[in-house]
Formats: sequence, structure tokens, C-alpha cells
Amino acid sequence: MLSSRVHLVRTTVRLVHSLICNSSCSFMDLKALLSSLNDFASLSFAESWDNVGLLVEPSPPHTVNTLFLTNDLTEEVMEEALQKKADLILSYHPPIFQPMKRITWKTWKERLVIRALENRVAIYSPHTAYDAAPQGVNSWLAKGLGVCTSRPIHPSKAPNYPTKGTHRVEFNVDHTQDLDEVISTVKGISDVSVTSFSARTDGEEQTRISLNCSQQALMQVVAFLSQNRQLYQKTEILSLEKPLLLHTGMGRLCILDESVSLATMIERIKRHLKLSHVRLALGVGRTLESQVKAVALCAGSGSSVLRGTEADLYLTEGISLQTGFETTLF
Repeated sequence: MLSSRVHLVRTTVRLVHSLICNSSCSFMDLKALLSSLNDFASLSFAESWDNVGLLVEPSPPHTVNTLFLTNDLTEEVMEEALQKKADLILSYHPPIFQPMKRITWKTWKERLVIRALENRVAIYSPHTAYDAAPQGVNSWLAKGLGVCTSRPIHPSKAPNYPTKGTHRVEFNVDHTQDLDEVISTVKGISDVSVTSFSARTDGEEQTRISLNCSQQALMQVVAFLSQNRQLYQKTEILSLEKPLLLHTGMGRLCILDESVSLATMIERIKRHLKLSHVRLALGVGRTLESQVKAVALCAGSGSSVLRGTEADLYLTEGISLQTGFETTLF
């Protein structure tokens, strides 16, 4: 049973490999603790399909003296947490995933919710947010491979666009058109920000209009511009992308500075994970002496993350890549 108990620092919580706390302080407000957890790994890092964050919240205010850590919250783990007088359970995997239509004593997941609320225990799950974080699970796994350069296989995107709006619209206004009227009209549309600057096109001085807008505002901007054929024909519409986050995302592709034998890599991984053995699926024509230069890893099953990624070794919870030529370590 993977579980442990931690007494909290009132001021801050540090999360690197574990919660490091000062036993001289006895409690922390739940909202302040959640803020510290989010500072370590923003919930925006999580996959869209995941159910992360605060899943069960007792009526506020709620102070946390004992934080109980577990990989999976089962009824047996819940019983242990209650015996330890936990105020918050941090479960890596979310015990609530599918929507619940009712809370009764019929299923074990419903019973978890009931027991948590009856005993004023909050439940929080980080799951893929911790997988994707720069100092999260995947980065920690990569540290056991040896000296290497690693990058996320599926980089995370920033939660917000770098500028206002989701689209940029640009067009030129020449001297034959009423510049003030054009600017006034587009500025009158909600969720639009406008800038203008001088531009020379075909030797003619013109004014370049650049505006950022939302998806909804874009339709109104296009409707206005389409009324003026001269403006509309010169219009450029760009879809803005959220920037990629450095060292953040699902999975890791790790390129070793020096290749090593598969046998050596297995020993490194066992030592890093403190395991006496691992499961190995050798690719066709591969042996324990085969050289490993590139390692692709994923903290979960990795079926969607690792697919299409070329590597000498795949480190995962368990996966079928269905090609037969790779070596996979479970």
C-alpha cells in the first residue's frame, strides 16, 4: 500500500521529491495549501480528459493538520487515512473520474465520498498535472537514465494566449478610404484591440491595421470588412496559438550523452526506482548487449503518448506498441 502521512508547514509547502515540512507548525488552511500545490504543478498542465484538482471539499473553513499521500485511494486506504486522522488525502490517481449521478452506499467510489464528507476529509488528485510538470514524475524518471538531454514528447501549451484574443486580422487602408471611420467601427466591436502603423505598398503610403479579437468578434469583423471589397481582398486572418511551455508536457524523449548496453540501462532504472526486478519485452533481434542511445518514457501506460516516437528503449507502465522491433521495459 503506497501511502504516507505528512504534518504541514503553516507558511509554505515545498514539493520536489516529497513534501518537506517543519514539525513545529501544526496546520495550514486548505485554500493556502491548494495554492502551494498549484504552484508546484499547475492543473492547467493536466490532460483535457483527466479529472484533477480538489475532488471532495468539506464545508469551509477547512484547516489541514495531516496530509495523507497515496497512489490510489481505495476503501482500505481510506480506512488507514481516517485512523491517521487525515484532513486531506492527496491521491495521485483520481478516485472520481466518471460523473456521479447519485451518492449512495451502493458502490465503493460513492462510499469514499460519503466517508470523506462525514469525516471532513478533503480529496485532491494531481495525476497528469504531476506527470507533465517540469519537476514532475516524467522528469524524475528521466533522471535515472544517466546523463542525457530530454524533451517532452507532447509539450504542454500555456493556459492563455500571449495577447488578447484568439485571432489576428490585418489589412491596409489607403488614402481613398476613411481611416478614422474604419478604426472607429472595428474598435466598436466587443473583444477587439486595434493598433495601426504606416506601411508602404506598391510605392504608396498606406496605414496597416492590425487587430486581435475573439472567435465571436472575428465574425463581426469579417462581416464589416466584406462590405468593402477593397479592404476584404487585402485582409489576412491568422489563428493565434498558445505558446509551448519549456520542459513541460507528457512523456520524455531522452538522448543519452553516451550509449550504454541494455543490461546497464536496466540496472540504472532498477537502482533509481529501488526495484529488485522489472519486466522486459525484447524487440526482434535485440539482446541485453544491444546499445541504447534514445529512451522514450511515460509515467502511465503511454499508448497514445509514445506511439510514433522512435527510440531504442521504451520505459512505461505497460504498453503494446505492435511493431515488434522495439525493446520495452515495464
